[in-house]
Amino acid sequence: MTMLLRSTLVVLISVLTLSACQTSDLSKQTSQTIKMPTVVINSDSDGDGVPDKLDQCPATPFNVIVDDRGCPFTMPGVGLKMEYRAFFDKDSSELLPKYQAELDKVGMRLQEYKTATILIEGHNSRTEVDSASINEANALAQDRANKVENYLISKYNIASERITATEYGARRPIAPSDSEEGNMLNRRVYAIASEPQE
Repeated sequence: MTMLLRSTLVVLISVLTLSACQTSDLSKQTSQTIKMPTVVINSDSDGDGVPDKLDQCPATPFNVIVDDRGCPFTMPGVGLKMEYRAFFDKDSSELLPKYQAELDKVGMRLQEYKTATILIEGHNSRTEVDSASINEANALAQDRANKVENYLISKYNIASERITATEYGARRPIAPSDSEEGNMLNRRVYAIASEPQE
C-alpha cells in the first residue's frame, strides 16, 4: 500500500512539474507571415505527360508513347494515328464548343498529313431510339457524324474523299444504358485519323 502511495505521489509531482514548464507569456509571442511558393498545376487529362494547353492530340490512349506535342510517336514512314471523341446532348447533333477546340487540332493535323484519311462514327444512346428500330439506320447518329465531317471540310478545307462519315445508331454502346451517365457516353462521335503506311 505504501508503495502504491509513493508511486502515485511521484506521478502527481511529475505532472505538476511538467505543467509548470508548459506555461509561457503569450504577450511575448508575435505573429509571423510565412511566404509559401505558388505551385502551378498543368492539367493533363489524357495522362500522356504533355499539358492540355500544349497537347495537339487529345485523348491519347493509355500506354502510347507520344512526342513533345502529345501525339503518338511515329517513326518515319509510319504516318499519322489520331483519335477524336465528342459527346452530345440528348436528341441533339450540335457540336459543343469544347469539342470544336479538339476538332481544330485534328483539322490542323489532317492539313499537315496530306494523304491522311479520317473515319467518323456517329452513335446514339438507347434512350434516343425505339427498341423496334435499334438495328435500323439512324438519322440522328448520321447527322452527328456529318457535323464533324462538315466542320473539317468548311474550316480546314479537307477534301471530302478523305473523310468517311457513317452511323452505328445504338448498336455499339460503350457504357450500360441503365443510367444517365452511361447514356451520355453512348451519345457520341468517335473518329480516327490515320495516314496509310508506305
